Amino acid sequence: MTEILYEDSYCIACVKKPGMLSEESDSPESLPLILRNEHNTDIFTLHRLDKPVGGVILYAKNKKAASAFSSVIAENRLTKTYLAVLDGSPEKDEDRLCDLLFKDSRKNKTFVVKKMRKGVRDAALRYTVTERSEKNTLVKVTLETGRSHQIRVQFASRKLPLTGDGKYGSRDNGCTIALWSHSLEFDHPFTKEHIVIESNPDYCTYPWKLFRK
Repeated sequence: MTEILYEDSYCIACVKKPGMLSEESDSPESLPLILRNEHNTDIFTLHRLDKPVGGVILYAKNKKAASAFSSVIAENRLTKTYLAVLDGSPEKDEDRLCDLLFKDSRKNKTFVVKKMRKGVRDAALRYTVTERSEKNTLVKVTLETGRSHQIRVQFASRKLPLTGDGKYGSRDNGCTIALWSHSLEFDHPFTKEHIVIESNPDYCTYPWKLFRK
């Protein structure tokens, strides 16, 4: 059964396991399909996580809720926080990273570019170092924009690829991408309640086990 973190009449938040699909699909790995079957309710996708990435994800349960929550996301009123393990260590304990990103859809890969042109979008995130090990660093990341592969490419462009992310330069193939959707925080568009939903990775598995919980 899927681990449910929050549920009401309008939405459902759960833990997406790495390897599952966050979007609608006929695949048995599709989380919307799984939730629909387990809970006998409509499921509407609001945002996505890359297939190798796990953690908190939010879905709407009807069209009215989907529209309202989509507005919350579009207006940056939903704060997304991630945990990531980096190969190497950033110079600063905390910083704001700003880049211009271009996604090559044919290669399904995003690149940092120097000039604004068609297809290029600005990207920004803030990070704080949580802990360092001998060769890796655990960081908490708060997104200011939601671009494809944003966290992965912004750190990789600074020679700090996410551990296990061979697509963006990590040479560590001992794990899947060390990126976890840690929390979602927002004011509920219907109940007006301030909601904080959190999940942690399995700190018994590599590379998370390099750090304390």
